[in-house]
Amino acid sequence: MPNHAVPLDRVFQALADPTRRAVVQRLCAASNGAAVSDLAAPFDMALPSFLQHLKVLEGCGLVRSEKAGRVRTYRISPQPLRAAERWMVEQRAHWER
Repeated sequence: MPNHAVPLDRVFQALADPTRRAVVQRLCAASNGAAVSDLAAPFDMALPSFLQHLKVLEGCGLVRSEKAGRVRTYRISPQPLRAAERWMVEQRAHWER
């Protein structure tokens, strides 16, 4: 298995969940990032459960966070998305042959 497979596996595993995909979409649209409370607002779940989703996204590198005072802000990190896109483009080339 190539060295990049494990991080790529974690990215696809993170994106397999609809809540996490929605968070990624919201962060892609938020140029300055978003606070945890703003990200959690549209979801009908307890904050600790939502924080677990953010932990998975941060663990695979899809998002990064910083804390200023009492507010933790999350931003999208595009590198893992680019790696997933490259993999899909490579696979598409095989499928279309």
